[in-house]
Amino acid sequence: MSDFDDDSVVVPDGGRVRLLRHRRGWSRRALVNAVAKASERESGLPTTLTLNQLEWIEETNEPVPFTTVRLLAAGLDCEPVELVRVSEA
Repeated sequence: MSDFDDDSVVVPDGGRVRLLRHRRGWSRRALVNAVAKASERESGLPTTLTLNQLEWIEETNEPVPFTTVRLLAAGLDCEPVELVRVSEA
């Protein structure tokens, strides 16, 4: 269990997202599709990200809602905390 709730704003580790995506041999579109399929399995609704959102996450590491990280983790079949950047404080 993580210390985050769905309303938390976190900084994703875009490099880690990209690494896991590349390890699977997936394009960004393939990951977006995997997120939709995983979401549909879990909730019955095919919630996903846009290609622009995924690019933004991978390239900028700007804060996003934890729900977005949970979506990515479901698509990548990993734990959400694996995709959150560790603060250096």
